[in-house]
Amino acid sequence: MSTARVVFITLQAFCHHLALTPPRPTPPKGRYHTEQMYILQIAPLIFKCHQYFAWLCALFEILYYLHTTLPLPSPHPSLPSLICLPPQSNVRMTPTFLFGILAVLLGTYIRLDCFNTLGDMFTFDLTVHPHHRLITTRFYSYVRHPAYTGSMLLVIGLTLSNLTRGSWLKECGPLHAPGSAIVVWTLWWLWTFCVGVSRADAEDKQMKKLFKEEWEAYAASVHWWFFPGLI
Repeated sequence: MSTARVVFITLQAFCHHLALTPPRPTPPKGRYHTEQMYILQIAPLIFKCHQYFAWLCALFEILYYLHTTLPLPSPHPSLPSLICLPPQSNVRMTPTFLFGILAVLLGTYIRLDCFNTLGDMFTFDLTVHPHHRLITTRFYSYVRHPAYTGSMLLVIGLTLSNLTRGSWLKECGPLHAPGSAIVVWTLWWLWTFCVGVSRADAEDKQMKKLFKEEWEAYAASVHWWFFPGLI
């Protein structure tokens, strides 16, 4: 395992933490779309779990790196097996891992730019600000919901760098069993996509109600929700 992988996995956890930390609290009034299924309402809580997941992966990768590079005696006989279950493992840098890191960096940049572009109007819960405006600049000139684009890139990046061959979870951790990573990735991505679609549809309806002709013109100009040419 290389030092570069440790640096990248730590950078990934830090970026993920920034991208999924609410820039401001949800105001007590103005919330909407509260009737959706509970599993979709708890997106802020799931985001917090995402942060813990990223940091835990980074922690165990660092412990594995220290265990394999520094000839230090173990303080407890069971510690090496906790760090890595299989006796033979190959945690390493792979092209898939690097692509995942790039996806997280891009997703982080997009979400932080959305935080800044919307200012006080950006909250993790769907709300209407007292002085709400229709934003059509920056990434909002390419897709109507770029913050969800960023979220999807974060999930894609985390799965590519942590749930594939060469990662600690796959080589050493609980996802060493064949097929387990695919199941986790599928459920994780499905939930993320369903949340994005549910919230994007609700936001479109709310903005159309608030801005009428201005919204119609914007929607006619910017057709796509998340990825231009795809959806």
